[in-house]
Amino acid sequence: MSKSEKQGSIVALSPLFVFIFLFIGTGIFTGDFSNMPLTVAVIISATYAMFLNRKESLAKKVEVFTKSAGHSNIILMVVIFVLAGAFAGVAKGMGAVESTVNLGLSLVPGNLLMVGLFLVGCFISVAMGTSMGTVVALAPIGLGIADETGIPVALALATVVGGAMFGDNLSMISDTTIAAVRTQNTKMKDKFKVNFFIVLPGAILTAIILGVITSGYELSLTGDHPYDVVKVLPYLVVLIAALVGVDVLIVLLGGTVFAGVIGLINGSYTFTSFIQTAAKGIIRMEDIAMIAILIGGLIGLIQHYGGIDYILHSVMSKIKTKRGAEFGIAALVSAVDIATVNNTISIIMTGPLAKNIADEYEIDPRKSASILDIFSSAWQGFLPYGGQMLAAAGIAGISPVSLMPYSFYPVLLGVCGIVAILIRYPKFQAQPKELQYKKAQ
Repeated sequence: MSKSEKQGSIVALSPLFVFIFLFIGTGIFTGDFSNMPLTVAVIISATYAMFLNRKESLAKKVEVFTKSAGHSNIILMVVIFVLAGAFAGVAKGMGAVESTVNLGLSLVPGNLLMVGLFLVGCFISVAMGTSMGTVVALAPIGLGIADETGIPVALALATVVGGAMFGDNLSMISDTTIAAVRTQNTKMKDKFKVNFFIVLPGAILTAIILGVITSGYELSLTGDHPYDVVKVLPYLVVLIAALVGVDVLIVLLGGTVFAGVIGLINGSYTFTSFIQTAAKGIIRMEDIAMIAILIGGLIGLIQHYGGIDYILHSVMSKIKTKRGAEFGIAALVSAVDIATVNNTISIIMTGPLAKNIADEYEIDPRKSASILDIFSSAWQGFLPYGGQMLAAAGIAGISPVSLMPYSFYPVLLGVCGIVAILIRYPKFQAQPKELQYKKAQ
């Protein structure tokens, strides 16, 4: 590929600009983000993208779109959405949400419910290594807490996403961590140590903010908060299964069946009503699943036209100093994540370039790996069209944009990354590149 081809074109990014303007711009101008549904915004943007590059046939562009929309990662996300809808619907129908919420209300002071939800999300996501799995498991609980306490639903769901992104960024079995470590040629535990101390202040501040802003809410429930431990079991089983490393698909499918069996035993369901409830839960997630497919196709066209290459070239051309190189790596992975809304893919795409930058400017690989993971996770937890935000909002039936004002941890995660670059934290002892390579083996 020639240098000019690698530079790409800013015109190739125009479908993304159209999408952002339609979805976010319309909401800002009208004051109601529901006036421009995501599906319509993506379809209009994709239609516009089809008219770019007149030298290629429409058939070729459609092929690129459909192959990208049908990528294994996209389809897997869709399946997770569908199973999440079934589990959430069945668990709620047999009383799991009410019992879980009442159990929480009985054990935790009302002004600490969001703090507790955030900390649980942090723990679960670190243990299971997937932000999507954490969102799926905890979003129904967060929704139930919001419904019963008067805390804004968007705040509760954003808190779940924040906790999920904490572990996505740090877990040793997270795809993003694995990708960051492998592309930067360092050790998992070394990257964890550096990454953890960079982001810890952000997590602490998030917990403090959540405690402060929810301290004034009064519980809508009075008196006792009755709960049935048996009805809480579906959530416990799902969380424990995720913790021990069971695949998220098996966790969701098994959790749905388990919740249904409990409902059949206690009389909440007949077999027919159980199936119908699961189907309703699936239908509720169909819109989100379709959005994920359409966005996958749109991003495929943008990449095909050279939009990603343009982003990479633009960032590389502005690096002058070591601190600038670290900001360059941060900007690189941020731009690609904004374009692809997939933090794992963004790290895989930018990792090799980030490694070249790190070697040239003598940036410790532990730091470059942390920068890649921190900034991709920060954007992934903040973008309203990202999978985590879509999943959380879909379960609650609200606009993902409404979660953004409450996305404290993703924002603070990015701030922690910026501060770490500015103050050159942490300090490393200089090591020969040969030794760095041997230690990574």
